[in-house]
Amino acid sequence: MDGVIAKSVHRASPYREAAEAFVADLEREHSLHSYWLQPDCPDLPTLWVGQENLLPFLRFLKQEISRPFDMLYDLSAIDERLRRHRGDGGNRQPESDFTVVYHLLSFSRDLFIRVKLALPESRLCAPSVSSIWANANWYEREAWDLFGIEFAGHPNLRRIMMPQTWEGHPLRKDHYARATEVDPFTLSAEKQRREQDALLFKPEEWGMARASDSSEFMFLNLGPNHPSVHGVFRVALQLDGEKIVDAVPDIGYHHRGAEKMAERQAWHTYVPYTDRVDYLGGVMNNLPYVLALEQLAGIQVPPRAQVIRVMMCELFRIASHLVFYGTFAQDVGQMSPVFYMFVDREKLFGIVEAITGGRMHPAWFRIGGVAQDLPEGWDKMIREFLDYMPARLREYDGMVIDNKLLQKRTRGIGVYNREEAIEWGITGPGLRATGYEWDLRKQRPYCGYDQFEFDIPTFDGGDCFDRCRVRVEEIRQSLRIIRQCLDNMPGGPYKSDHRLTTPPVKGRTMQDIETLIQHFVNNSWGPVMPPGETCFPVEATKGLNSYQIISDGGTNAYRTRIRTPSFPHLQMIPLMSRGLLVADLIAIIASIDFVMADVDR
Repeated sequence: MDGVIAKSVHRASPYREAAEAFVADLEREHSLHSYWLQPDCPDLPTLWVGQENLLPFLRFLKQEISRPFDMLYDLSAIDERLRRHRGDGGNRQPESDFTVVYHLLSFSRDLFIRVKLALPESRLCAPSVSSIWANANWYEREAWDLFGIEFAGHPNLRRIMMPQTWEGHPLRKDHYARATEVDPFTLSAEKQRREQDALLFKPEEWGMARASDSSEFMFLNLGPNHPSVHGVFRVALQLDGEKIVDAVPDIGYHHRGAEKMAERQAWHTYVPYTDRVDYLGGVMNNLPYVLALEQLAGIQVPPRAQVIRVMMCELFRIASHLVFYGTFAQDVGQMSPVFYMFVDREKLFGIVEAITGGRMHPAWFRIGGVAQDLPEGWDKMIREFLDYMPARLREYDGMVIDNKLLQKRTRGIGVYNREEAIEWGITGPGLRATGYEWDLRKQRPYCGYDQFEFDIPTFDGGDCFDRCRVRVEEIRQSLRIIRQCLDNMPGGPYKSDHRLTTPPVKGRTMQDIETLIQHFVNNSWGPVMPPGETCFPVEATKGLNSYQIISDGGTNAYRTRIRTPSFPHLQMIPLMSRGLLVADLIAIIASIDFVMADVDR
């Protein structure tokens, strides 16, 4: 496709200058112009390429363009066959039955872009980009598993979320969304035999050899039900004695179809589902979802609501990091800290419950703001916690960080450098533990984070110990942010008066029938979002989390893609653990800080 540059793109983006600079560099440096720049994407530049130009174009973006796009941030797909609104006139998107979407991130530009590849249903095959970005391996397997898209040249294209015996591809529009849409489950003797055969472990299918020239290898399953794997997660180990030759992660045991469920839920009834993705992150999960919808609908959130959101997110960042801190120490053999830290987490949940009515999963953020205003006495509870917590953190430093045995177990273990982290899609504390001072709250501020004073903790060891230290220091920085929220909480409304907010503002509902009807419809069916596509990333507890949402002009999503940080983080386990001992792998798994709902969705 020949290059057609639309200068009006990104007129609504807060990062318009970075986007326009990228477009100018692309025009100047890419001589073939074998792309089409989609003009109606206010969230980030979107480029369509043909299949024959995909690999050269992506290599150019990663290796040749000035200030390159180092990271493959996400890779997903869209079943376009039932979509009605795909632009019009000269803005209409290329014909496509299925679209493969590559999200790229340039750290030097502080810019996300997406590259799209159109595929006809008759030939669902794209070239694999795993030779360009290592972390494309799992993303392409996921797209094959859930959409049936082949990736030519992929080293091991097999199911990753669904069982190997599953029939069909769940994220296609013709695949059922509820069990009630199909016949009741039955288990015949033949089906049971097939299922049992599929469970047989065959090392060759996992890319492992049974023996070397000098010895036979032992194979060990760590998980999927084991306290050290932090959920239903399996690691198939290839061992030479106690030394790890290979460690292959196996995920999908906790897959619940959160993206499929988004296609059947109304916009506001989907909010509680987001809470269960990173189930330790609470309202932090609501944030990228509601921010994406607010960007799509052009909703301006009042200052008070933004500060409340920041305060609640940082409370949950502390709660999540406390769970990590305690279980990290526990996994390397220190039993006491986790009990103390869970006490502090309970104090936090007491505050969260008093404000929201919920604890772990309050589902409290709303499109346009939050569910209700802060209750009377909220400031007293917050202040008491802020005064109490620093001394506890100093105690934990003595118990955990300064513990010589813990240091010996974790220093120099599971090491990777900055370049390797970016290659594998590592974000958040895992990236900052390589010495890279990059935090989305500073680089691309949202919710008014640019109005707060806080530092970005970094350490440069890139090992288990430094991944722990980064999170400990982040707790202190979160306390700083919360204190600023406490001391500078603005007045005003806690929710926008935009007509698409949920629940809608009552306004004149008792004065005229039209407003009453609008209020009733928004409360029951939910708002009708304008057609379009949007993606909004945030700095979540475990790294970058974003929702890529496509609206087809209805009361629910046409497609929702959830990019979570834990998915690429687990993919790096083989690189981090080869040549080490099984006990070291336990420390590595603990240092990653993941939950399987965040991985599998």
